[in-house]
Amino acid sequence: MTDLDLINILSILSLFLGLLFTVFLFTAKAKSRLTNRIFGIFMLLSAVDNIFVSQVLHENYFSLSQAIALTVFLQLPIFYLYIKSVCYSDFRLKKTHLLHAIPYVIANLLALSSYHGIEANSNIMLLSDLSQPLKNKLIHIMIHVQVFSYLLAAFLVVRRSKKLYLENYANASIPYYKWLLQLLSVLFVLHLFAVLKNIYKFSDDDAIYYWTRVVLISIELLIFCWYVLKALNYPDLFKSVDSKLKLASDLTKAFDHSIVSSASDDEEVKKIRSYMSAEKPFLEPSLTIHELADYVKIPTKDLSIIINHKMGQHFFDFVNEFRIEEAATILKNPDMKELTVLEILYEVGFNSKSSFNTAFKKYTGLTPTAYRKTAF
Repeated sequence: MTDLDLINILSILSLFLGLLFTVFLFTAKAKSRLTNRIFGIFMLLSAVDNIFVSQVLHENYFSLSQAIALTVFLQLPIFYLYIKSVCYSDFRLKKTHLLHAIPYVIANLLALSSYHGIEANSNIMLLSDLSQPLKNKLIHIMIHVQVFSYLLAAFLVVRRSKKLYLENYANASIPYYKWLLQLLSVLFVLHLFAVLKNIYKFSDDDAIYYWTRVVLISIELLIFCWYVLKALNYPDLFKSVDSKLKLASDLTKAFDHSIVSSASDDEEVKKIRSYMSAEKPFLEPSLTIHELADYVKIPTKDLSIIINHKMGQHFFDFVNEFRIEEAATILKNPDMKELTVLEILYEVGFNSKSSFNTAFKKYTGLTPTAYRKTAF
């Protein structure tokens, strides 16, 4: 088996799996069809990118090979749009999103200006001599700058959406957060390795360059397998937030600073806490700050400021505080000792044992089981 054979085999496997998963994402019946299809396009671009290593494509379809190679400039913009579509339930594709393709257009113009007017065979020789064309190096620098810029931008979107979730929803888990962080981490490591590969690409060490290519394509193949397993095991992974929501820190800028100063005896604080204790809306797992605002007859923006600044808590933590108090009351009640911890956590509004145990220990310093033992 020659070196070229090994790379081609890995590329074909990666391409086949990537295309198969893309078809699955485009045809699967799901609530988040747009999200799936954007991710499918990202997978398609990632899979097709591996065709670039084919010498046959270089020799017979150089212009096509170049255009395919430069689709790397589209991968991270598409990935960024995918991140936004996961994080925000009201995400829609817009004409302005086409601006993300500008680096791809610039890269193609640079490449065309480098190879215009040269015979096809000379093109292959020029492309093989990677230390010669300065524009080729510039394109690779552009690729890596763009990749890490978009990864940073995607991370900031995820972090902001998490804050919005905590400030507006009482659900005990953020299902998409862990997945997106894993995905960002995997892509960050993958592209760090791609930087290493391209460093050797412009060096004289062909052997190391070849093996970095082999390892990189192998990693991509494993990542595609991970994508497939994730999709099969978690078909309904995501629950997003409304992008029109504002962070409490942004809302306070429109208000007088005296309004957001701490005041434990504030009438509004008392009103909200009294309602929570008497009516127990926290027992509803999907309680949102909008719903609570309707219940207590306070504008949502004002309620967000009161909870996040006057009380110094996220809405998520504020609601959990009442849930834990309710759970502690049940655990101490001898008439309810037959209830299991699992039954209690669902009773008070949690939807997973791990999140309940974490929150309970945070507020009481004990696990639910240990707390129950101290009561009897």
